[in-house]
Amino acid sequence: RIKRVKIGIKSVKDFLDDFVKTGEAIERGEKVKPEKALYFESIEGFRKALTPKRLELLHLIKEKQPESLQELARLSKRDMKNIVMDIEILESLDLIDMKRKKNGRRETTPKVDYDRIDLQIAI
Repeated sequence: RIKRVKIGIKSVKDFLDDFVKTGEAIERGEKVKPEKALYFESIEGFRKALTPKRLELLHLIKEKQPESLQELARLSKRDMKNIVMDIEILESLDLIDMKRKKNGRRETTPKVDYDRIDLQIAI
């Protein structure tokens, strides 16, 4: 399965303008193709969300397919507390999927099901 993640830089005004245009198109009865995208207000916001350490985690998850967050912490040689925090952020951004086991210990398995992230910057 391939998951395309579209990331863009957009001002709040541009984002709201697009939202209004979409609403108007729906009211006219036009079909609107859903777009799964993640927008930041600035490149600085993007950098704060996708730090080099978080990008490294995405790569490790994709390449090594750890079975648990503990294994990911070992692979990355990072503290478990920091791993959990970064994973929560990446999950909230919909950049990773977490498979939660119901039996035994409540371990979770991180999954990355896409090959790349495309960044688009409007000018």
